[in-house]
Amino acid sequence: MKQIAAFFDIDGTIYREGLITEVFKKMVNYDLIDGSQWYNEVRPAFLNWDKRVGDYDTYLEKMVDIYMEATKDIHKDQIEYIAKRVIEQKGDRVYTFTREQIKWHKEQGNKVIAVSGSPYELVKEMSGKYQMDDCRGTIYKCGEDGKYNGEVIPMWDAVSKRKALLGLVEQYNIDLSQSYAYGDTAGDFTMLKMVGHPFAINPTKELLNKIKEDEELRKKVTIIVERKDVTYKLNIDQLDIL
Repeated sequence: MKQIAAFFDIDGTIYREGLITEVFKKMVNYDLIDGSQWYNEVRPAFLNWDKRVGDYDTYLEKMVDIYMEATKDIHKDQIEYIAKRVIEQKGDRVYTFTREQIKWHKEQGNKVIAVSGSPYELVKEMSGKYQMDDCRGTIYKCGEDGKYNGEVIPMWDAVSKRKALLGLVEQYNIDLSQSYAYGDTAGDFTMLKMVGHPFAINPTKELLNKIKEDEELRKKVTIIVERKDVTYKLNIDQLDIL
């Protein structure tokens, strides 16, 4: 008997910002890396996005590039400790809609799985907090000494997420036509397209444009926007993207 699954992106879909940013800040606070990398390279991209003169994807791409370089020669145990601290302190800072959807899917007996571009150490902690059944995240590889070596297996792009879903389908005997997916950026596009019940959560302009251009996806997608204490369900065909 095939199972129904719910696949959740984390950054911007469950968590209200990017978890990797919180890890980076703690690495600076713990003197694991030079704080100038944050102030000179990442913070400007963050401020541009925060002031709405830059886009979210540019900020996250910069964050990932710097994180990849910054973690070289840091021991995995240190990042795992930081990941635990981040989720302990920030793990409740989530969108109401997706938090309630996770709860609903668990009540239905669905497989609840995180598929996120965040570092696996963070994804594992976040999925544990919300009692998910499994998770996939970006793997920053370590050498035999347990230290990160700068190699990475990404999970932030559409191609990687599609491959992850296909593997999960085989592992858990999942019926994608009856399954759900939740995402917010273009990296989630294939994940949304593969399932019968896709939800775009506070989607970026790039993702909205890709949905509008895809006849199959636009017919079945649900657009959710959460602002303050109100959640809006929007019709993609009635949206004017400015």
